[in-house]
Amino acid sequence: MPKTTFPRDRFDDLPADTGRVGAHRAEQPRMRGWVVFLWAALATVVLIAVGIFGTLLASGRVVLFPTPSPTATPAPVVTPVVDTSYSVMVLNATPESGLATQMKDVVVAAGWLTDTVTASDAGSEDFAETTVYYAYPEDEAAALGLAQVIGGAAIAQTDVYQPIDTPDAKLLTIVIGLDRTAAGATPAPTP
Repeated sequence: MPKTTFPRDRFDDLPADTGRVGAHRAEQPRMRGWVVFLWAALATVVLIAVGIFGTLLASGRVVLFPTPSPTATPAPVVTPVVDTSYSVMVLNATPESGLATQMKDVVVAAGWLTDTVTASDAGSEDFAETTVYYAYPEDEAAALGLAQVIGGAAIAQTDVYQPIDTPDAKLLTIVIGLDRTAAGATPAPTP
């Protein structure tokens, strides 16, 4: 490497014992080309990654602190129970006569006492699906059991059929729907 000579100036007049040469004449360190390229490539990759992450964050595709979603609690499975201690009211909500009495006979044949099962006509004749109604959540297993006894029916909770004078009475109500008529899908089972 050839030595470069600089014109003489006032920084060259330093005492000889220090051995220093003017600071402005220090040799320039040489950077290797691949080191510069490596740093430039690394900076480019970092800037691109930050840009992509920032875009995803701004567009809502990435959430830094997501709120936990509530997990669904499985509904408890209710096992049907045939409980003959319940009173049963059978209402025929179809235009076909005699269905309430037939349903009463099915319930009595399953073990209920004749005195605890009543049969009559409902106020309407266009009820679609036979349903067993129960008043309280603890009556659901008995309603499912009665629905099985009568050959399958929907169940629903309501206090509409619960007697006003004895609200704690154990009562299940069967409302016979059009699905149990001669024109419907399945007739009620016979005893």
